[in-house]
Amino acid sequence: MPTQAKVDRVAELQEKLESCSIVISTGCSGIGVNQMVNLRRRMREGGVEFIVVKNSLLSLAADGADMPQLKDVLTGQTAIALGYDDAAVIAKTVSDAANADGTLAIHGAVVGSGPAMPNEEVRRLASLPPQPVLVAQLLGNMQAPLYALAGVLNATISGLAYALQARIDQLQPAEAAE
Repeated sequence: MPTQAKVDRVAELQEKLESCSIVISTGCSGIGVNQMVNLRRRMREGGVEFIVVKNSLLSLAADGADMPQLKDVLTGQTAIALGYDDAAVIAKTVSDAANADGTLAIHGAVVGSGPAMPNEEVRRLASLPPQPVLVAQLLGNMQAPLYALAGVLNATISGLAYALQARIDQLQPAEAAE
């Protein structure tokens, strides 16, 4: 029979899973108290909520939040990083925290209602530039063909104008001589 505290914990986790944009599963075994305090501080500064949780409670919450794919990345002693903003920024924050002292191991992640991502894909997500940079790159790539087309069309019209001007210049000295 589950205790009321566990039922409340599952309900709280379920609510957080439903409202977050990314959940990153990490292994937190062998982390000392001071390291955990520093880790949580780094995560909080990056806008990440870092929670140590039992796998059984998290599995129940994942089922309730319609995220069964989260159970694929739960192994060993688990802590989850919940992000509510841009998934790439959250992944970078967790990856930087994991690389800072080497005690945190990333197992995988779930972005939205998508499939579970292994560690390698989380690292690739973390290496993406921030969203404003990606938008600027996309707009630049969309504008480049338009600028090239405008240049080609302008060159054709300019060539015609230069040819007409050259013909006018040829005819004017002949008219001046007459």
